Amino acid sequence: MEELDFDVIVVGGGPAGSSAARMVAENGCTVALIEKEEEIAETVRTSGVTWISDIEKFGIPKNCYNPIKKFSFCSPNNSVTISDEIAKAAVLDVRKTYRFLANRAEIAGSKIFVNTNVTKILQNLEGKCIGVIAKSQDKEIQFNGKVIIDASGFTTIIGKELGYVKQWKKFGVGAEFEVKTEKLEHDNWWLMVGQEYSPAGYAWIFPTSKNTARIGVGIGKPDSDVDPTMRLNELIDKKMGPIKDLGNIEKIEFHYGLIPNEGLSRKTVYDNVILVGDSAGQANPLVLEGIRYAIRFGEVAGRVASNAIKNGDTSEKELMSYENEWKKAILSKINSAVKVQRRWVGLTDDEWDKELSIINELTADEFLDFIRADFGVSKMVKLATHHPKMIVRQLFNMVKGT
Repeated sequence: MEELDFDVIVVGGGPAGSSAARMVAENGCTVALIEKEEEIAETVRTSGVTWISDIEKFGIPKNCYNPIKKFSFCSPNNSVTISDEIAKAAVLDVRKTYRFLANRAEIAGSKIFVNTNVTKILQNLEGKCIGVIAKSQDKEIQFNGKVIIDASGFTTIIGKELGYVKQWKKFGVGAEFEVKTEKLEHDNWWLMVGQEYSPAGYAWIFPTSKNTARIGVGIGKPDSDVDPTMRLNELIDKKMGPIKDLGNIEKIEFHYGLIPNEGLSRKTVYDNVILVGDSAGQANPLVLEGIRYAIRFGEVAGRVASNAIKNGDTSEKELMSYENEWKKAILSKINSAVKVQRRWVGLTDDEWDKELSIINELTADEFLDFIRADFGVSKMVKLATHHPKMIVRQLFNMVKGT
């Protein structure tokens, strides 16, 4: 068996893994980035919604995303659109973005192993993780490392094998088609809510270019047993809601993915081990997007891991600055968003009709703060003060105090 030594082993070649690997390499440590598929982003598992202010900070080029400046919602008997003067949201070309991130990690000095599937976890006599064994084509490779970063996504390969975490019990299941459309308002996304679209979730139209979009359905589990793929095909076949305005639809590619929806409930640091991205549950529960968190906290994980190695101490205590940093950044905001998401899951169609009227009272910036789960206390107080309608104030008072 081939044996390779690295300072850091990163499992998972998505945005969290590539970002962590790049930061490790830039900090002067050796790093292996292990990806089970034959190439980075061979399979797309996300709709790619994110925010331009974030991706500009991460240096993602403009040819990797389609800008969005209008946000439309429809329920069975209501429809609203919030418009902005400039684009502040985006739909990523997921494959191009993930490959850009991986290429940047490789340029920094990361060694990328694709078509390499982790099959075993290595532990020392104290039970601490010291590496992995992976199968690559017809051979096995032993990767020895001082820190292992689990960026394997929903499955959390390292964390589960070590017995640190259990399978997520509450999660979102999404099915979507990338399609070519006859007609498309390419700077306007649609979220469709209510029982006919998705019990315990929502359906969407996210434009990716002037004539292509992603049409999808997300279902919360275990809240509903509806199959998102079946519901998606029904919506497209019946041309429900705003789908009818797209004209002829040509299906290009099918995507299917899972995303945790339990809030930030996991411990994410152990001796020699860090969990990041979906492995850590770092996702916004309102629209189940987490790419910006994956990149941001992937970088933090890489920085903390490499600094710990330089200091000669990769204990849980030394690595805990990673968890402290992400918790300080988003814990209270995500906890607030979980409250709103739980409210949404229980809404009837009539209640959704009223909820859209609440959303329609918001300015574009207020709406974006809300949907991004940017629930800072000062913003909540300001919103409650500036909206005299009691129904709007009630919505924000629900999350203000957290």
